[in-house]
Amino acid sequence: MMVVECITRNENFEGMEKNYIYRLTKNSISISLDTEHLNEDSMEVQTYGIEIERQDMLEDIIINIERESVESISPYRYKVHDLLKLLADKCVSPVHLIEILGEYIDEYILDFNEDLKEIATN
Repeated sequence: MMVVECITRNENFEGMEKNYIYRLTKNSISISLDTEHLNEDSMEVQTYGIEIERQDMLEDIIINIERESVESISPYRYKVHDLLKLLADKCVSPVHLIEILGEYIDEYILDFNEDLKEIATN
């Protein structure tokens, strides 16, 4: 996994500083292919994901770190970037990442099929 972009946000809540780090990540996954039309059994596909980290600080000392991620959301960077920006704008905590992204992930999983169709027709 490689970090491609970061958005940071700092919040103060009841005397505690909370540092949020929203990361756009890049990965690759292997997808099985319909070998009837192609010579390969699988193909490496570039994919983008999101990681959120929250650092709770008290008097400049980190007292807690929470982190959650989804490694493969879509092969289209612009879609995942838009989600990253939405999460940062709404100051979403790592605890709520899956809850917020669930429907988007269900929808964007079809992007991988589009990529494979494009490859198969070329």
